[in-house]
This record gives sequence, structure tokens and C-alpha cells, in this order.
Amino acid sequence: MDALKMIAESSVKTEVPQFDIGDTVRVDVNIREGERERVQAFEGTVIARKGSGVAETFTVRRVSYGVGVERVFPLHSPNVKDVKVVRKGRVRRAKLYYLRDRVGKAAKVKEQIR
Repeated sequence: MDALKMIAESSVKTEVPQFDIGDTVRVDVNIREGERERVQAFEGTVIARKGSGVAETFTVRRVSYGVGVERVFPLHSPNVKDVKVVRKGRVRRAKLYYLRDRVGKAAKVKEQIR
């Protein structure tokens, strides 16, 4: 078990982006299509963070053409190139699953004013 932990810690990215639940983020993901690779951006609201260490993941939700789309990204994946915070959100929950049932302006998260 200790050998597994050592391997996991050595493969972890050193710089982890700082973002919280409710933030609007732009995630740059490396997409492989056959021989070619390209970077695709996925922008939305962070509704959950789960796990710890190497297994930590975060869920990003956005509405695309009237349909809610959620993607789960591993935080330490080599395919996740960059995570940029577009907007800081002000929330009082650790998981924002209630946004799935909301439509339109009700599904918005208030912006945090500093």
C-alpha cells in the first residue's frame, strides 16, 4: 500500500489550480482524434469536488443549446491542460446538485464581491 501511495504522489501535478464550488471555470482539455491532438475548452460552473490526492475530481456544468451538460474531470489528469477561473461564485453548499432542477436565471450563482 505504501508503494502505491509513493507512485501516486510522484505522478501528482505540483501546481493545482485554486478554485472552489460555485466558480465559473474554463477547463482546457486535450482531445485525441486518431493521430491528431487538439485543445478544447469547456466552460461552466463547478458544482462538486470529490476525492483527495490523485483521485480528486471536479464536476463542471453548463447549459448548451437548452440541454444541461456535465463533465467530470480528474484534477491531476495529464489531459486537463489548464483550469482558469472566469468568475468567483458565492455559495453556501459543498455540492450544487440543486442547480440541475433550476432553469434560466434561477440556475445562476451570485458573484462573490471582494
